[in-house]
Formats: sequence, structure tokens, C-alpha cells
Amino acid sequence: MIDQQPSDAHPETPRMEDQRCGFAAIFGLTNAGKSTLVNRMVGTKVTIVSRKVQTTRANIRGIYIAGPAQVILVDTPGLFAPKRRLDRAMVDAAWSGSGDADITVLLVDAVRGLDEELEGVLERLGASGGRRRLLALNKVDLVEDKGALLALTTALTERQTFDEVHYLSALDGGGVAELSADLAAHVPPGPWLYPADDISDLPMRQLAAEVLREKIYDRLHQELPYAITVETTEWRDMGKKGVRIEQTIYVERDGQKGIVLGQRGQTIKAMSSEARAEISAMIERPVHLFTFVKVRGNWSDDPERFREMGLPFPKD
Repeated sequence: MIDQQPSDAHPETPRMEDQRCGFAAIFGLTNAGKSTLVNRMVGTKVTIVSRKVQTTRANIRGIYIAGPAQVILVDTPGLFAPKRRLDRAMVDAAWSGSGDADITVLLVDAVRGLDEELEGVLERLGASGGRRRLLALNKVDLVEDKGALLALTTALTERQTFDEVHYLSALDGGGVAELSADLAAHVPPGPWLYPADDISDLPMRQLAAEVLREKIYDRLHQELPYAITVETTEWRDMGKKGVRIEQTIYVERDGQKGIVLGQRGQTIKAMSSEARAEISAMIERPVHLFTFVKVRGNWSDDPERFREMGLPFPKD
């Protein structure tokens, strides 16, 4: 568990009879800004963000408190047309996360607008149950023609029924407070599921692996294909000396290993240094990070790798 509540005042747990708690799934097409929105609402990073599409692979939960309400946000993988086994697992996880939630938030890139892929999402959404559904248009600050924004809203709400529409800029926070308040007001009555200071249910060793994967994507998003993963293979508490962490980067071909290592190992050293500093800040302890690169052909067909990512292994 991550228990570093980022707000200035640590929230006190209200009386049991006053508590509200529920799940809100943030879902939509790839690059709609779901992870950015979840991090903004929680107040710190609980899910990685990169320029590479399909960065989020499994459902990741971020937690925030608003008065007597505890809202558990589910950052789902982006929806897209799956081509491989890993793709299918991610898309299945996204729909599963949205279907199980008390509230679903369809996040739409207002710049991209309505296209064939989004039409398909709206059609499938119509088959879901009667839970509260919100439409959130993101990146509205980049849309100069407000008439076009209104037309997009009309087109979306004509195709599907939503209980409320929100306009956001997840990157700078515009409209996020209103959406957060909406979710907090409509989660069902019930006891909190997590301590007041928790901000995610993601194991720290898994989040540490995600941090390194983010650094790889930031630096090598043009050189490397999507098929790369990171696993934390050792997490050892060394007392006052800090934490020793070993991580393995899996690639599919020898050429990819060379890209990750870089000339004389400079690339992996730089990425490891960035990851070490971020992980250390998260756990507020010294981190001794050791990274390795291994070639494992077709790792994306290995059930064990799926379990490490928190994904079910789809059968052919």
C-alpha cells in the first residue's frame, strides 16, 4: 500500500455511520488523459504517464478523500482495437473495471472529437447497467472554437445518456475539482475500504517497476516498440541504509537490449538514476537500485509476465 497522503491536512476518519465509499472508473480511448486525471485528483503520482500510447496496462486504483467520502478511482487501460494477446487482456481489463464500478466516467479527448473508435465505445456502453455515468471532455483549453465543443457535447449526449457533463483540463487542473466533488457526492453510503492516508492499492514494488517503465518510455518512445516490460525482482529492507531494489527489463530481441543499454551503458544508467530518485522520494528512504536487461522472446505470451502486470492471461 502507498500511504503518503499528499494533501496538507491528513483527513480524519469520520464516524462509521457518516462514511461514504465507492469506485469510480475512468475509461476512454488511448491518450484521452486518464492517468493524468487520476494523478491530478489524487494529488500525487499513482499511475505513470508517457507520450507512448497504451501506457497503462492494468487497472490501477488511486484513492482520495472528500469530506466523509472515500473515492477509489480506477485508472483503466485505454480502449483500442486489440491485435495481440496483451492488447486483448488490457481492453478486457478496461471494460471489467468500468463494469464493476459504482460510477463510470467516460473521458473524451475534446481535440480528437468523435470518430469511429469512440462510436464503438458509446455503442458498447449502452449495453452496461444503470449505474451513474458521467461524460468528461478533456483538453478543452486546447479547443478554440467553443461552438465546436458544444456540437461535440450534443453529438455525444445524443448517442448515449449521461447523468452529468464535465469540462476539464486534467493537465492544469481546470474543472477537476468539480468532477471530484461530483464523484464524492454520489458514491454510496458505506464504510471506507482503506485507511485515511492511503492513496493507492498498488504494491510498492509494482509501482517502482512502473516508474522505471515510465522513464524508458520517456527516453526511448521512438526507438522501442510497445513490447517491453519491467519487473521488480528483489525488494530488500536494509534498515537505516535504505532499500535495495533489483529490477529486470524484458525485451524481445537483442537489438532492443542494445537500445536500452545505450553506448557504454549510459542510457540505462540515466534512466535508473531518474527512477531511483523518484522511488526514493515516494518511500522517503534511500534507494539502491540495480537494473538488468534480459532478452525474452515472446514474453507477451508468457502467463507469468501477465500475472506480474496484474492482468488475466487470455486464451487463444
